[in-house]
Amino acid sequence: MSDTQLRHTSGSHAMPVTPPNITRRTFLHSAAATLGSSLAVSDVQAKGISKRYARLSRRGLLGKVVVETQVKDQKIFTEGPAVDARGIVHFTNVPVAKILRWDPVRKKLSVFRTNSNNANGLLFDPAGRLLACEGGAGRVTRTDMATGKITVLADKFNNFPLAAPNDLALLRSGTLFFTSRPGNPDPTKGNPNAVYQLDLATKQPGGRILHRVLEWKNVQMPNGIVSSPDDKVLYVIEAHPDAGHNRLIYAYHLDRDDCWKVPRTLINFSPGRSGDGMCIDAEGNLYVAAGLHKTRKTSETLDTRPGIHVVSPKGDLLDFVETPVDTITNCTFGGKDLKSLYVTCGPYLLSIRTRIPGKAAYLPKS
Repeated sequence: MSDTQLRHTSGSHAMPVTPPNITRRTFLHSAAATLGSSLAVSDVQAKGISKRYARLSRRGLLGKVVVETQVKDQKIFTEGPAVDARGIVHFTNVPVAKILRWDPVRKKLSVFRTNSNNANGLLFDPAGRLLACEGGAGRVTRTDMATGKITVLADKFNNFPLAAPNDLALLRSGTLFFTSRPGNPDPTKGNPNAVYQLDLATKQPGGRILHRVLEWKNVQMPNGIVSSPDDKVLYVIEAHPDAGHNRLIYAYHLDRDDCWKVPRTLINFSPGRSGDGMCIDAEGNLYVAAGLHKTRKTSETLDTRPGIHVVSPKGDLLDFVETPVDTITNCTFGGKDLKSLYVTCGPYLLSIRTRIPGKAAYLPKS
């Protein structure tokens, strides 16, 4: 495990940095080019994801797909939904560097922030502050929703800028995990694809300590990340589009000393498109956004159907509902009963009612 000292700095919401126009597709192609074919393939072979749909072990967990709103902009790639204590859904349009918000009661779509540095994954902490993975600037930030003040939580490791923070998970203890990609395979030139850990609950003299707990080849292209309801298991999606690379979900048991060395493979999506983002319900089932309607310029097949996949903690596919267009990217729980699943999919923000509520951490206190 590598450590680096991280200074705690802050900025102003009124003076944002103008980001480069970076899209997720650009991220993927850049990562594929730099990583090449040197990464080791997972020793867990695909077990036919396409065959699992016919023998779903449990139905009725997901309701009908409803279109909440449609984003209209010059470029569209929606991502990173997160719901605040009032029930307002915040999500990102990555290529135009906007954070949007949707009021499901008033049926109103508005812009929360422009020049978001191509923000991707979002998360509200228990205090109601918005955490964001700003991939275009290579940093993770926290926004005070009352004042608009933006605090930079992480932007460097080993004296190199972070690659492109993608998604994040926060434990009750205050420990933050986040994924970052695409990275540089040469450690003398930059940071690789990785998963980082940052303790937000404590601050040592000189700043918080940022740990890199996983890096390639141990993790190839990390994407969505979430913790179990008891915070004992961390789930990480591997989503590499190139042939011979991982498209699966790893489970890391955080109470084990060797947790980063011996992950458990929960489900393998190969040869189809892997999961992108995910969330988790109160019983520990994952809701994974995965699959494609049409092939793209990668080795990904259509074996993984496009939609929400409900996966048990044991790796069983419990339920599935198809979403209407490409590309489905992420999901989160909201609503007063935490039974409204909000999904970013192409130009749409969708909603799906669920039988089981999301874990309690999805509801900020203020």
